[in-house]
Amino acid sequence: MSGSVALLLFVTAQRAAELVWARLNTRRLLSEGAREEGAGHYPWLVAFHASWLAGLWIFGAGQELDMPWVGVFVGLQVFRVWVLATLGRRWTTRILVRPGERLVRRGPYRFLSHPNYVLVASEIAVLPLALGLVAYAILGSCIHAALLAIRIDAEDRALSGVARSSN
Repeated sequence: MSGSVALLLFVTAQRAAELVWARLNTRRLLSEGAREEGAGHYPWLVAFHASWLAGLWIFGAGQELDMPWVGVFVGLQVFRVWVLATLGRRWTTRILVRPGERLVRRGPYRFLSHPNYVLVASEIAVLPLALGLVAYAILGSCIHAALLAIRIDAEDRALSGVARSSN
């Protein structure tokens, strides 16, 4: 198996596992009274991420790995674990607001308002670069930036009434 295929298998399995975890967290949060905000743009995000990953398989599966970029990607995975561990059972792919819940202000959230989006935006560029797909990294980053602007605006509006916490 080539390095590029191994990397793509890892990312695909990772994303699939995260979707399962997100779905479980979403169901639980909704059953606890959370409400979803900004659902209108969600199908566009799903379509983008599915297309982006499919494109990586189409264009990148036979490519040689650029090891410095693979190293950056590995570093991003450490950041991913930190973000996911910090949010724990609150992590989901949707914008869910539970009444009375406080904003997380620990872990990477001490330093950044949206560390998960910084992570994902970085991966949208870095993974194609690790596969030698410079134009794909640029195009994907531009499309993702437009979607992310909508997403962050929706999330900021949804969370504007949530109590601040120093946890």
